[in-house]
Amino acid sequence: MSHTLDLSHGDFTLPGEAGYEQLTLRLAKKWGADTIRDSDGTQLSPEIVQSGYAIYSTLCLVRSVQPWARVNRDKLQQNFLMSFPVVAEKAKTTITLLAGFYTEQFVVNFGDSPKRWWQVFDRTTGKEVAKTKWSFNAKKGTVTIDGTVPGHRYTVNFLAFRIWEEISMYNHLTNNWGDREHLAAVDPMQPETQKVLLAYLDRWLREHPDTKVVRFTSMFYNFSWFWGADHAKLRDIYSDWGDYEMTVSPRALTLFEKKYGYRLTSEDFVNGGLYNSTHNAPSRRYRDYMDFVHDFVIEFGRQCIDLVHQYQKLAYVFYDDHWVGVEPSSPRFKEFGFDGLIKCVFNAFEVRLCAHSTGAKTRELRLHPYLFPTGLKGEPTFKAGGNPTLDAKNFWIDARRGLVRAPIDRIGLGGYLSLVEPFPDFQDYIEGLAQEFRLLKSFHRGDRPWSAPFKVAVLTAWGDLRAWTCSGHFTPGVALYDVLESLAGLALDVQFISFDDLVAKGVPKGVQAIINCGRAGTAWSGGHYWDDPRVEAILTQFVQKGGGLVGIGEPSARPTPGQQFKLARVLGVDRETGERVANGKYRFAVPPAPVAPHFITADVTAPLDLAKETDGLFVLGGDTQVLAERDGAPRLAVHAFGRGRSIYLSGFKFTFENTRLLHRALFWAASRDAAWGAWQSGNVKTEATYFAKAGKLVVINNAGTDERTTVTLADGRTAKSVSLEAHGIAILDV
Repeated sequence: MSHTLDLSHGDFTLPGEAGYEQLTLRLAKKWGADTIRDSDGTQLSPEIVQSGYAIYSTLCLVRSVQPWARVNRDKLQQNFLMSFPVVAEKAKTTITLLAGFYTEQFVVNFGDSPKRWWQVFDRTTGKEVAKTKWSFNAKKGTVTIDGTVPGHRYTVNFLAFRIWEEISMYNHLTNNWGDREHLAAVDPMQPETQKVLLAYLDRWLREHPDTKVVRFTSMFYNFSWFWGADHAKLRDIYSDWGDYEMTVSPRALTLFEKKYGYRLTSEDFVNGGLYNSTHNAPSRRYRDYMDFVHDFVIEFGRQCIDLVHQYQKLAYVFYDDHWVGVEPSSPRFKEFGFDGLIKCVFNAFEVRLCAHSTGAKTRELRLHPYLFPTGLKGEPTFKAGGNPTLDAKNFWIDARRGLVRAPIDRIGLGGYLSLVEPFPDFQDYIEGLAQEFRLLKSFHRGDRPWSAPFKVAVLTAWGDLRAWTCSGHFTPGVALYDVLESLAGLALDVQFISFDDLVAKGVPKGVQAIINCGRAGTAWSGGHYWDDPRVEAILTQFVQKGGGLVGIGEPSARPTPGQQFKLARVLGVDRETGERVANGKYRFAVPPAPVAPHFITADVTAPLDLAKETDGLFVLGGDTQVLAERDGAPRLAVHAFGRGRSIYLSGFKFTFENTRLLHRALFWAASRDAAWGAWQSGNVKTEATYFAKAGKLVVINNAGTDERTTVTLADGRTAKSVSLEAHGIAILDV
């Protein structure tokens, strides 16, 4: 590494704010910013724009033409909603469509042939009610059903316009913006809308000569977010970061039918009220619709980006908010022609998500906390009771694990810069954080950190399209999030494969261990994809021939008579849900507390903390070794199968100790336990990464306490001792 490396300046985007010019320019210098941006709700004054810094300007096209949107309400974005179920009491039942929904977000679309697009269901029988049996009243906002059966549940799938765009709504209510205008999003699939948006963009580009980077926030369609009428008790009726529900319109459905040769119905989107959550295994029809929308977003998006380039400006896209249809992990993402990708991050797996994308030259992280008075959950941040410095430190320490493993080009913040003025300790911390980022970035130039001598694959229904995520930010109770957070900082080459990939191409070359983690029926465990017997056969043979399988929660779950897990014979473990009361269960040897001695458990010093665990587990025979148990059920078990190995965990939670446990488990499953040790840190609260070309060993302390550790070098014998302050980092020449 060059001794002239400047860690004090560059690769940092600062949010400026008109009216706070001195603060903006002072912090730009202190934090080493080379770029200043505006944010939702802020503007940049001429003094800031002309101060010599590069300027990022945020632009949300679908919210940009409000005067036109107000007089073209039929061109607003819409989606299907399912009414709350109503239990019939008589032979005629009336349902108020928006009862329970936030009526400042939605209005019912009665104008687009309800009898063609809507559906009414008897949810007790699961059958659609004939269209001749129901009628609608636009004035009252109701549907009346004739011939209802008392005691049966009825719902209506209906189209609704969204009259308040979700991010505008969230920012408005979070910041108490009072009587500020409620912004609506227009539908870009309408030809008239496209002309209006392109004309607006052309005019905007002419009016912003000082803008270097147009930061699209994001493209056209927001992730799904349906708000309830009672914000205190049920604000989020439905929220999914990767769902395409918000893209639907009669025009979209008509164009889809013309292209694919079959018609989608409202129930393809509503799905009994589950909608198309990314957490659930998708249908082929839904995947076709996703491809259809992706095609459109690329086609129209490219027109917008080409226009930006005509004005000699760069086009970046924000990997959140209106990102649906952009799909930065898609192999087609490069067709947009974006110059940069920006992702907001809370943790390590989101860093890896951003780094994983190809097709944009620059990848930038927007760090947290966002400069708002409160956080995403309403907790105080930059207000009384908040501690933004501690928040920033916690977010950074989590994200840093991913930054050590994968290259990122830039970092920055967003929001109201004025809020940081009363927090000088926050200002100082961000200065040091920015310098630490520049140092880590320097190691990735022309180099890759050392990784284990085998590849790991995570098997889900989505595969690489949802690499390094499940659905947006961390969701408690979804074990795969915790697994991804552990993997994000480990010295492993991780791939993401789908069941379709597995059937079409087999296990990828070099993969020696596969992880399948999730609850039964989910996209993460696999759900209906296990109905294909080829999947079971391929994975069974993979382990038989020497491969490794790590199953967590309800891996391969697809119940059949006598068996819950399709790969039960490979895992040596299965689950029962009450149907095996009359069947005996093998009595395994109870391991010592907290765990039985094994290569996998060598660093475990306390009872396993696996968060929400699967119940009803039992082992199939004496060749399954239980390493940890609770109340007579296995929590951690290993099993030899053919020439391969499998490991079962009843749950998973991201902790330092569990991360080490998973790391060892993957080495053992891959039959590479003899290779364990190289570039390993002995203290589980610390992690080591080696950059061979630079000859640098980076050791980070993930704990809030001072720690000492010993790092074993490549030969597996030589070691270096390191002392680290709380959350500290050490750089060693090796």
